[in-house]
Amino acid sequence: MEIEEHLFRHEAGRLVAILARLFGIGNLALVEDVVQDAFCRALETWKFHGVPDNPSAWLMTTARRRALDVLRRDAVARRLAPALQSELESEWTRAPAVDEAFSARGLNDAQLRMMFSCVHPRLAEEAQVALILNLLCGFSVDETAAAFLKNRAAMEKRITRAKKTLAASKTLFELTGEHEIESRLPAVLRAIYLLFSEGYHGASAETSVRIELCEEALRLIYLLLECPSTSTPAAHALAALLNFHASRVPGRLDAEGNLTLLFDQDRSRWDRDRIVEGQRQLELSAAGAELTAYHVESAIAAEHARSGRSDDTDWEAIVSLYDTLMRIQPTPVVALNRAVAVAQRDGPARALEEIGKIEDREALSRYPFYFAALGEFELRLGHAEKAHGLFESALKLARNGAEARFLGERLRSCV
Repeated sequence: MEIEEHLFRHEAGRLVAILARLFGIGNLALVEDVVQDAFCRALETWKFHGVPDNPSAWLMTTARRRALDVLRRDAVARRLAPALQSELESEWTRAPAVDEAFSARGLNDAQLRMMFSCVHPRLAEEAQVALILNLLCGFSVDETAAAFLKNRAAMEKRITRAKKTLAASKTLFELTGEHEIESRLPAVLRAIYLLFSEGYHGASAETSVRIELCEEALRLIYLLLECPSTSTPAAHALAALLNFHASRVPGRLDAEGNLTLLFDQDRSRWDRDRIVEGQRQLELSAAGAELTAYHVESAIAAEHARSGRSDDTDWEAIVSLYDTLMRIQPTPVVALNRAVAVAQRDGPARALEEIGKIEDREALSRYPFYFAALGEFELRLGHAEKAHGLFESALKLARNGAEARFLGERLRSCV
């Protein structure tokens, strides 16, 4: 059944979050066993009776019943979530506690707790995002490995180690302490940003755009915005940025699946509803005095969104915004993107000068569009032979067929 893969992945994260709240984060293996059991029962039942009208509700009900069965086993109940222990001790309070956990409010609360728990300070950034993908978004080890260009065995080890670290913490993150939320929120936002980035312009071998990763990132940012304690100006700024970028997805690939750069996209294909929502979130992000990289990046994206054509873009404003971004987040990638904007404002020669000033350019040596940008600027200056060599270097680093076809076309343009 085609419905199974998408449905099960979507529901897995929701169920894991709820059951971790009931059983305790130290019992992740038990949590995943119960979720797997619910899916197995669904496969067996639906094979004979067909998929129910509301498969999500069916899975929730099945998992709820299984959770109650587990909680009725005294030996198990005694080692479950300490915060819920008093509510789970008697039959009178056990069922209502489980019902509350499976309610819409309980679901959102559980997912937020799991999101903040996954960004455990003892975990590296990539491990944090991998945990969010695996536990909260329901991605398999294979899918998570593909998102990071890791082999399955390496990713399985990383996720297993991360889960052990999470389980050792004993309790899920509490959303009651303002200081604790404030200390972890930047890592949560960063994880969502990286998740979207991997989907939008990541390194998947199959495609240059993975819509499902973008959608999961958007789902998670709106979970944050629904909670008053996590609906901060920075969260609104990130929501704005993700919406602006998501609006371009329809124009990012042509009908043949070929990559189209921002300057050449048919902007009439951009999703206007996403742009409107991005602008709304950008306005909401203006509350308070904090200026984050998400604010500046979303302002840059807004400048592109309000321009009907690339030629109509206010490149002076965009370069100025990149100057601000460099003060907040002076990375080689930001510097490269600024140089591309400078090329549009001042020409390719000036852009090459700016690239020459980038500190730690070695960090860009595995990024195909670093060499592609250099090649474009050299080609625009009439240096076809030099551009040819740069496009060859870029082509060797292509991460998927769409990138390879695009860079191959640029290579042929040098002849």
